[in-house]
Amino acid sequence: MSSNYRKGFRSVYKLTAHMVLVTKYRKKAINQERLERLKVIFKETLDKWECELLEFNSESDHCHLIVEFKPEVQLSKLIANLKTVSSRLIRKEYPELSQKYFYGKPYFWTGAYFVATCGGVTVEQLKAYIEKQASPKK
Repeated sequence: MSSNYRKGFRSVYKLTAHMVLVTKYRKKAINQERLERLKVIFKETLDKWECELLEFNSESDHCHLIVEFKPEVQLSKLIANLKTVSSRLIRKEYPELSQKYFYGKPYFWTGAYFVATCGGVTVEQLKAYIEKQASPKK
């Protein structure tokens, strides 16, 4: 077994997810300074969930995250927490955002998000591996 797998109490795993968070109204509210602050906020929040930020980058209206997570983590709750915490802190630290981009409303992210699991092999590679397993003899 590969050494880059994580071990839990009763599990061995490697779970990663690609997440995309989009600003409300797709407004171009993310600049370099806010991007760096978002990265810190996401890392600190993920640490509390015992997750790891593997990759992070952004354009001016959306962020991409690749996150490694534990089997007991519910992705929808993790993403909701990432969005809530980052929105609250960014709006607090940059109060001008609300008026400039979001019509004075307390927004930062849109309600929707994208998430997809990702890993080192394709579904086709997994299917081929499983097909090659030796079946028990009669």
